[in-house]
Amino acid sequence: MSSLSIRPALVVAGVLFSACQGPTTSSLAMSPSPPSAAQRGVIGIKPAMGPAASGWAPADLQARYKLPSSTQGSGQIVAIVDAYDNPNVASDLAAYRSNYGLGTANFTKYNQHGQTGNYPQGDTGWGVQTDLDVEMVSAGCPLCTIYLIEANSAGGNDLAASVREAVKLGARIVNTSWECIGSDTYVSKKDFGAPGVVYLAAAGSGGGVSAPSVFDTVVAVGGTTLSKNGSQYGESIWSPPGGCATGIKKPKWQHDGYCKYRLTNDMAAVANDVAAYDSYGYDGWTKISGTGVASPLLAGVFGLAGNESKQKGGRTFWLAHHHHDLYAPSGSCGGYGYGQYTTCTGWGSPNGIGAF
Repeated sequence: MSSLSIRPALVVAGVLFSACQGPTTSSLAMSPSPPSAAQRGVIGIKPAMGPAASGWAPADLQARYKLPSSTQGSGQIVAIVDAYDNPNVASDLAAYRSNYGLGTANFTKYNQHGQTGNYPQGDTGWGVQTDLDVEMVSAGCPLCTIYLIEANSAGGNDLAASVREAVKLGARIVNTSWECIGSDTYVSKKDFGAPGVVYLAAAGSGGGVSAPSVFDTVVAVGGTTLSKNGSQYGESIWSPPGGCATGIKKPKWQHDGYCKYRLTNDMAAVANDVAAYDSYGYDGWTKISGTGVASPLLAGVFGLAGNESKQKGGRTFWLAHHHHDLYAPSGSCGGYGYGQYTTCTGWGSPNGIGAF
């Protein structure tokens, strides 16, 4: 996140976006991003810390959000869609899970055509996001099956094809930790519209108002700052404010009086200083911040709940009877808010899986 300002989405015919971009060093990062990292994105990276892990661990996330991670999620397929290849992703995921006692992953890597080979060229910038994505799904839902679909490029056509391929492969939960801008290579709402599928997207550096998070078929995910005092966890607002996705029709289930367009975000989770393992662009253990943390973590929470066929994008979190199942992070958003809702963190973060 490099900006705290709200910017309208760039729209052609209301639904078309391009220049899909991945991780970059954010205002929270303490070190430069890898040489080939994209110039915009949803994560910030702190220096590698050597052989020891530091930062929020799966046990912290499971405790804060009251997740039944040891008993639920088996058989649920969570798909991660990222660009380019991370050749070390399987071994990095194994290192992460071994360190935290999460067991062996049920993990398969595909190219955008659904093949378990012929992967695209590597990219260390996207590679760290890929590691983060599969590790955060594991943190929330160790028993979930994880599919990684690697797009040939960061172009909208390739990423959209990979999202569609994830569904063809059987995934009913699909996470996208990237944002798109412009209008020459298309990512469209129709790419995120398969029935019975939950799509999640990290709010990007545009303040949460870029594709695919703006589509009403997608859960737009903001971020929080996690804290701990003794055995008690707390959360405050971390994410820059979302807002009105100019040109995107307001869903019927949004009744705010703020604007006539789709309002983001829908909900949130931790986005600061989680431990991650990346040996491709870094030297092992790092701490990462950004909504690219929160989105794949919540994809795993959907896996725990197993109710994806009943979900319809962010709509579920706008239903008042679920609000007691969500924490309301403290602090000032700087965007729009009413009651428990803010454009930074939506209706809040998980308090168990009742809202899922």
